[in-house]
Amino acid sequence: MRQTVAFAKDTANVFFHLLTQCNLSCSHCYINPEQHGRQRLSRETVERQLEVLVQRAPTANLVLLGGEPTLHPDLAAIVKSARRLGYASITIDTNGYLFNDILDKVTPDDVDYFSFSLDGPDAAANDAIRGDGAYAACTRGIRRAVRRGFAVSLIYTVSRRNLDGLRAMPPLLQKWGVDHFFIQVIGLRGNSAACGPQDQGLQVTRRQWLETVPSVADAVAANGIRVTFPKVFLTSDEPFECAGRVADNYFVFPNGRVYRCPLCEDYPLHSLAFEGDRLAVRPPIHEAQLFQLDIAEGCVMNKLVQPGNIAYREDGSPAYKIACCLLKEQIDGTAGQCNAAPG
Repeated sequence: MRQTVAFAKDTANVFFHLLTQCNLSCSHCYINPEQHGRQRLSRETVERQLEVLVQRAPTANLVLLGGEPTLHPDLAAIVKSARRLGYASITIDTNGYLFNDILDKVTPDDVDYFSFSLDGPDAAANDAIRGDGAYAACTRGIRRAVRRGFAVSLIYTVSRRNLDGLRAMPPLLQKWGVDHFFIQVIGLRGNSAACGPQDQGLQVTRRQWLETVPSVADAVAANGIRVTFPKVFLTSDEPFECAGRVADNYFVFPNGRVYRCPLCEDYPLHSLAFEGDRLAVRPPIHEAQLFQLDIAEGCVMNKLVQPGNIAYREDGSPAYKIACCLLKEQIDGTAGQCNAAPG
């Protein structure tokens, strides 16, 4: 199976936002133009920054995203440049509209995966989150990409609004020819941060997650499809690891900010920034220093940004830990064995 983004120890990924423009206005979108910028990077700027990043992380997987990356008129040329630079894999994240005839301009030799975002098993569920017509466009885009011979993955971001619909996904993924299924947990950033604390917002409870997600992942894998999902909730006895310490991730935005953790992206806590063609370390205080803190709740950034998903015992100790969102579980559909996700 082709390689794509890897959510495991000792792996490297570059998540490169070419622009923040999008044709949709998803209710849970994490893009925050005030913090990420509103510009569309030129092809030349993207290529120079990609070269800097691959020199820093030679084994990195590259994910091109936005906004909607297929709105960038030079996306095909950027893909081909990234391939020449030697990225381990290249994935295009898309909402499925596939603008600028992108499927006619790249081949499966250029792009390892087209990764489609869909948040419901039918138009009623998905379009309530992503907008009218989004389900039809996404599923049509999946079928087009599969017919062209591209490997296809699908991202389903779980919230209270679509948790029940997740159970209906396994046969649909098989029907559409999806190769890799990513289940994500919604984070309180961007649009979703405006929904308020957990008891009034979008995040699911520990019980809801554990009763639904692992069994759906097993069902997907039983159909021969690789599935990757975050564990989210650790028992008090399970060890916590932070990807900021044990992996090498870069979240690059059009305004030059480079984060190492997605939970930080609503705040100017980025540890790196592009200054021209140079990737500079920012002065403290920034996210990388917070990664070094050990707390009983597990993830430091979760405790700071979205503490509503943590419960406490009567003695004040946390009832469980929150796992790092960038270190995930994976079940290989061909092997049926659950491991830390290598990609």
